[in-house]
Amino acid sequence: MAKKSYEALQAEIQKLQKEAEAVRAQEVAEVVAKIKAAIAVYGITAKDLGLVAAPGKAKTGPKPAAKAGTRARRKPKAGRPAKYRDDAGNEWVGFGKRPAWFVAALASGKTAKDLLVK
Repeated sequence: MAKKSYEALQAEIQKLQKEAEAVRAQEVAEVVAKIKAAIAVYGITAKDLGLVAAPGKAKTGPKPAAKAGTRARRKPKAGRPAKYRDDAGNEWVGFGKRPAWFVAALASGKTAKDLLVK
């Protein structure tokens, strides 16, 4: 048996993949047609098949209403103490996007150390 070159093997792989895709597409079409026919004959629903709504899709039917006054109350979250403060009383805990007053203070020549709460 003669050895095939790498290029010849790659070309053969491409040809076989295209052939496999065409055969699969034909078989899928046939299977889908059979499934649709069975659904029509037997009146099968998605629920009968155990299919559920895709994530992010609206579920059918409203949620049951909670009884008034039965909801557990959450404790308020403890706020973090301010890490930075300016002369006008603006405060920032140091997390998240820098507030405009902090950016303006840095632009005016102050440093973050100057704004630290002491």
